Amino acid sequence: MQSSKKTYTVQDATRKLEHYCAYQERCHQEVRKKLEGMHMIPEAIDVIMVHLLEHNFLNEARFAKTFVSGKFRIKNWGRRRLTYELKKKDVVKVNINQALREIGNEEYIEVFNDLAEKKMNSIKETDKFKKRKKLIAYLLYKGWESHLVYEKANEIIP
Repeated sequence: MQSSKKTYTVQDATRKLEHYCAYQERCHQEVRKKLEGMHMIPEAIDVIMVHLLEHNFLNEARFAKTFVSGKFRIKNWGRRRLTYELKKKDVVKVNINQALREIGNEEYIEVFNDLAEKKMNSIKETDKFKKRKKLIAYLLYKGWESHLVYEKANEIIP
């Protein structure tokens, strides 16, 4: 009886992972998991990881910048959520901080204010305390700093 597991040579796996990394920025953790899912032995994983790094298919600083830029602009995540999500992906602190520096303070506050206004207008609550609580919970979930959140909530829902 034949095993249904597909096996890969190091060359095949390397080619497959080159495409995987070229298609979209990846962090080291994602690539390692992908290789483990392909049932590659640890030695082969190390060889392939080194190849991807040397040929610039894998670059964690570039991944962190792309991740931060995308999640900030598309999902309107704040710095706390961005940091948390990158830490979950085992991205080193230096790369996280470098990526966060790419967001200008003016743009950051502008996105925050727009998001807060938009959410406030969409909350169909009449009790102002409940409305403020919902706004605060939403903004904290999105990863915005608590001092910004509470200041804004008190400002727009007096």
